[in-house]
Amino acid sequence: MARRIVIAVLSLMVIVLSAVSVPLGLVTANQDTHDFTDETVAAATTLANIAEERLDDGIAGPALGRSVRQLGAAGDQISVNDAAGRKVSGTKVPPPVSEAQLRRVTAARRSSVYRSDDRTIVIMPVLRDDSDGSVGTVVLARSTEPLDQRIATLWTVIAAVSAAGLAAAALVAIGLARWVNRPLGELEDAAQRLGDGDLGTRSAAAAGPSEVRRLAANFNLMAARLEALVHAHRATTADVSHQLRTPLAALRLRLDVLAEDSDEHTAAELAGAQEEIARLSRLVNGLLAVARAENVPATPVNLRLDEVITTRVAAWRPAAEEREVALRAEAEAAGVRMGEGQLEQILDNLIGNALDALAPGGTVQITASSAAGLARIVVADDGPGMSPQQRRMAFRRFASGADGGTGLGLAIVDRLVASNGGTAALSDSPGGGLTVVIELPLAPRDRPGRRGHV
Repeated sequence: MARRIVIAVLSLMVIVLSAVSVPLGLVTANQDTHDFTDETVAAATTLANIAEERLDDGIAGPALGRSVRQLGAAGDQISVNDAAGRKVSGTKVPPPVSEAQLRRVTAARRSSVYRSDDRTIVIMPVLRDDSDGSVGTVVLARSTEPLDQRIATLWTVIAAVSAAGLAAAALVAIGLARWVNRPLGELEDAAQRLGDGDLGTRSAAAAGPSEVRRLAANFNLMAARLEALVHAHRATTADVSHQLRTPLAALRLRLDVLAEDSDEHTAAELAGAQEEIARLSRLVNGLLAVARAENVPATPVNLRLDEVITTRVAAWRPAAEEREVALRAEAEAAGVRMGEGQLEQILDNLIGNALDALAPGGTVQITASSAAGLARIVVADDGPGMSPQQRRMAFRRFASGADGGTGLGLAIVDRLVASNGGTAALSDSPGGGLTVVIELPLAPRDRPGRRGHV
């Protein structure tokens, strides 16, 4: 943002300075050129008036020679010519004018002004006082070096003033950008920390524009209310956990005691009640897990996919062998950033669901790879799979396709993945079964590594 502010201010200043300084320079340079030309024409006109006495009346007075010497001392080149084009007076180095040009001016009885290389040349006809006839010409060539120097100085001054204005604008723009961007950066950092689970984060932005200060104040108010809500939810979760688990445990013990002295029919009924209590316990645990996934942000840590997958496969392998299910994994050494324990919980739910759905002889294949800034985890089995309707409902709470299931495992997976900026999707496995695809953002500066086999 700071860069954009500086670029915008400087661009505006360049446009303004260009719109003002360039026309000003052009107008001033044009005026200087016009004044220079007028001065040269005036000098040639004066010299022509003096030369008229010599050319028309034949009076060889000193005025013409004195004027020629004065102009020559100033650097002008002069040639006074009679009607036939013969030079009668002038400087040692005559102006570069052809006889044809002299004849045209004499015939037209009008002056000619033009620029040749670094000189302005004026050809002025010498007219009689009593008639319209021309008795000769005066040619004056004046160096334009002083004019060019003045114009160069003019553009140098304009460029220096514009550069100074641009530098001042740059300093103002940088100061303005820092004034605006610094509190916004602090607010962004605070929002990042809050999103990472630091509920005590507050923005310290006390400077900057009033709009930014109000935004920081509103952010702090929001963070305080969010912290209060989360802490209240945590307290409620702890209370619910204690209030529900303890009576369920006590009820299970009482049923166990009753079953010891009951007849066969009553013991069977009590066993059914025990199963319902166990199912209720799983349901309570699942609800608490979903609530934690939705409302209790964990502090993010960097995790290696291959290490976590290797650990969880090793933990689940005894259960898989007991059910005669093959559990395989192939994971790339890619990194993700998630709350501590959340990736393990995701894998545990996916592996547990797959094992529950498979018959002896089934296979669960776990693969992990990375591409385009995302880590991709695929858990595929060759079990009965799900119908399209079941897949659409699978991430909702209590949407279970298995007998005795709570319907919370995939809901927990979806909440945990979503809270870390990822996505979860279900599809059919090739040849039958269910495939779960999890995509998560890669950790910053993560690079693909070697593939490991578990």
